[in-house]
Amino acid sequence: MTVTEFTGPPGTPIHAYLTENRDKLRTVLAEQGAILLRGFEVGGVDGFDRVVRVLSGSAPLTYAERSSPRSTIKGQVYTSTDYPQGEEIFLHNENSYQAVWPRTLYFLCIEPAHTLGATPLADIRDVYRHIDPGVREEFERRGWRVVRNFHAEFGVQWQEAFGTDDRDAVEEYCRGKGIEPHWRPDGGLRTTAVRRAVHTHPETGSRVWFNHATFFHVSSLAQEVQEGLREIFAEEDLPTNTYYGDGGRIPDEVMDHLRAAYRAASTRFDWQRDDVLVVDNMLAAHGREPFTGPRKIAVAMAEPWDG
Repeated sequence: MTVTEFTGPPGTPIHAYLTENRDKLRTVLAEQGAILLRGFEVGGVDGFDRVVRVLSGSAPLTYAERSSPRSTIKGQVYTSTDYPQGEEIFLHNENSYQAVWPRTLYFLCIEPAHTLGATPLADIRDVYRHIDPGVREEFERRGWRVVRNFHAEFGVQWQEAFGTDDRDAVEEYCRGKGIEPHWRPDGGLRTTAVRRAVHTHPETGSRVWFNHATFFHVSSLAQEVQEGLREIFAEEDLPTNTYYGDGGRIPDEVMDHLRAAYRAASTRFDWQRDDVLVVDNMLAAHGREPFTGPRKIAVAMAEPWDG
């Protein structure tokens, strides 16, 4: 995919530029799936929050139904996923396992890595085209299922994921979002949800491969992580795993094929300090390379959608 870069003379205030060029930027974003704003004066995290408000016309969203560790920087601006720096984070579309997801994502480079550390992107229209039609048809017919197990004292806790320690509130939330909750004997929680694998982009009408079936599948983890989890948990108790929507197992060769489709469609760029990356979440998947050095990327989400 193409990440279109817009560059301002050093010190140019980004908010004035966005206000003046908003329509053009939104048009390119809807066509290309991502734009990179480079060389502007952003104004730190507060200025980044304002970028979201100017370009999206609304406040950043709260990170709900969490699946990965993040820290709040300020307000609804968060760190990118707090995984060990030596691990890859596979390509995915933010919150595509939920009933409602953000249409637009924002990334601010506060501190670039010393080596690697890119946020690779993949056009999910191309991912869709790279997938064998028979594989696509099976997912379109059967859907995909995500099973999450929130274990006491392991990984993200259900209280953090749902932002409450009230079980009744969690159950009410799940009822409204098409999620089946089951309380575990150890005090943890298992949730199951069935979602669509293919969606239609609301502006372009393109068919897009928009789901977490690959990202959440245990085989997408590093081999040593897979082996460690399987030593601790039975398959039905893994922290996350995916299946066909009817509960059938997804064959290993299908998962290999899906990962290859994402990689075939991916591109990358090296971060520079104060870069702002804007992503149409229903056109582009994103991930994270391993890295060395400090690397700090702020993230914000906007424009909820349930199509």
